[in-house]
Amino acid sequence: MRIRFAIVAVVFVSAMRAQLPAPEKLTLQQAEALALNNHPRISAARNRADAAAQIPIEIRADALPTLSANFTAAAALDRSRVAAGGLNNPIIYDRVAVGTTLSQVLADFGRNRDLVSSARSRADALKQLTEATRGDIVVQVDRSFYTVLRARARLSVAEKTLTARQLVNDRVSVLVKNSLRSTLDLSFAAVNVAEAKLLIEVERNDVQAAQAVLQAAMGLPNQSEYELVDEGTVAPVAEDLVTMMQQAIAQRPELATLRLDSTAAAQFAKAESHLGMPIISGVGTMGVMPTHDTTIRGNYAAAGVIVNVPVFNGHAYAARKAEAGLQLRAAENRLKDAELQVARDVRLSYLNALSAFQRVGLTAQLQEQALLALDLAQARYDLGLSTIVELSQAHLTVTNAELAGASARYEYLGRRAELRYQLGANR
Repeated sequence: MRIRFAIVAVVFVSAMRAQLPAPEKLTLQQAEALALNNHPRISAARNRADAAAQIPIEIRADALPTLSANFTAAAALDRSRVAAGGLNNPIIYDRVAVGTTLSQVLADFGRNRDLVSSARSRADALKQLTEATRGDIVVQVDRSFYTVLRARARLSVAEKTLTARQLVNDRVSVLVKNSLRSTLDLSFAAVNVAEAKLLIEVERNDVQAAQAVLQAAMGLPNQSEYELVDEGTVAPVAEDLVTMMQQAIAQRPELATLRLDSTAAAQFAKAESHLGMPIISGVGTMGVMPTHDTTIRGNYAAAGVIVNVPVFNGHAYAARKAEAGLQLRAAENRLKDAELQVARDVRLSYLNALSAFQRVGLTAQLQEQALLALDLAQARYDLGLSTIVELSQAHLTVTNAELAGASARYEYLGRRAELRYQLGANR
């Protein structure tokens, strides 16, 4: 009955698996596209850039005409005047009036123009920051994608290792039954099988963790099964390092952001230098009073020019001008520091990619030599010329070599993606 139940259970599980849809295939380019469409960081960066684009309009409005409509109705005691709260005491007339007021800044000696230019530069800087965010998301997806492939390759090695060690265990078990080997050999073989099973569990957990990181990098809230398509080719990095550093300094959106910030700071400093200049404004007003006191006319109109000349304000304008100049120098120094860091990061990324590429070839040689050593150890063990310890060590060396080979390829692909990011090619 137990055997029949087990057979039925296996058939049922197999049928359920057959009905499940196959995992959707996903290439690296598709993963990047999903991330760029779904990740909230990109939407947030784009929203900040769009919001910053409204600031120049707000600032420019101060230099445009302002037209307002007014309605006033008042009733007062006979011969009432406002006597408290001011030096003058204007009389209040009974009236109902409707009118308009127009004001226009005639001259501010270019301060508003410079403020608008500064705001536009800062808005452009945030656009570049959006591009930088896109590059960050792409490189995170690339790293996560290759990490998943690496984890799955290592899991495949672990499963292959279990199969090989189980075969050795079965062969040793037969030899022990025929009194050709001791039970100590069987114990060593069983330990090797247990280690292989433990390795499978570790690698399977790494696969699930890597998949979770990839899902987050693509901005997908729900866990989805994808069959990742490995299209990466292990081609050497052949570019000249000096050329790559120049390319990075020219293309990195973070540096473009800092350049625009420096430009904005220069334009703002120029605007602050005009704080001590006069501001000339024109004001006009007109209206009618359908109901009014008999001592005043039924309509009105007036126009004038206002010149506002700052004389003394506690050195506030001088401090603001000095502050703007210091902020400009700070922005210029931040740009220089960032350029040094980018050059350093490109150099390190290039060296890491070059070293990872060399490890790909070295691990291939290591695997070849480890397999050869395993064949010799197996032959010596079958002839009774060595112990199970030597054979176990040979199996362990093969496993480590294959794990290193599986890691080396995808580590290089990840390093190459990191170098592409450092060059600003992910925009």
